[in-house]
Amino acid sequence: MTGAGEQDKPTKRLAFPNPLLVVVSGPSGVGKSTIVAELARHRPQVVPIVTATTRPRRNGEIDKVHYHFLTDAQFAELLRGGGLLEHATVHGYLYGTPIEQVRGILAAGRDAVLTIDPQGARSVRGMVPDALLIFVMPPTIEDLAARLARRGSEDSESLAVRWRDAQAEMAASGDYDHVIVNETGRPEAAADRIWELIQLEARRDPPRRVQV
Repeated sequence: MTGAGEQDKPTKRLAFPNPLLVVVSGPSGVGKSTIVAELARHRPQVVPIVTATTRPRRNGEIDKVHYHFLTDAQFAELLRGGGLLEHATVHGYLYGTPIEQVRGILAAGRDAVLTIDPQGARSVRGMVPDALLIFVMPPTIEDLAARLARRGSEDSESLAVRWRDAQAEMAASGDYDHVIVNETGRPEAAADRIWELIQLEARRDPPRRVQV
């Protein structure tokens, strides 16, 4: 016999006739990549999209795992060939979403999860209106500043630019479908919340129709 609590739990989806394109966005340093990695570890239904970029690798980053690290010429060639769903210049570097990777994940009946900055999120919404956009907020402005400083990958000028951009991005969070908070030291809680939202949206009537 199944209890009421068990009945309320979302069923596990390994494939779905209407898979979602989920965009997880937010200011630099908020912990987007950590949350999505945590989500993918525990939910085989979701598959992270690996973004292409021309920015240099940071310590510990692996090519084709964290990003596709490309030269300017390689990025331009990919763009000319129609290989990007969207692209943008962010903090002086090029970023783009490989379109064939997105199509492959969706064709397999999985939810494609894109970790991207707010500028890219707006582009995706324009290209794919039924994409699910989730904005990740820090618990406080002060917390975000501390996270950026602890990362130690930018000089003071770059930090000032990222901080200024973050304030504007957070002010525009109302443009997203959902807003969540990434509490310090609790990425698993944020990942669980995103999974709940994916399950909720998967049962929407009428369903989202993602066309890429």
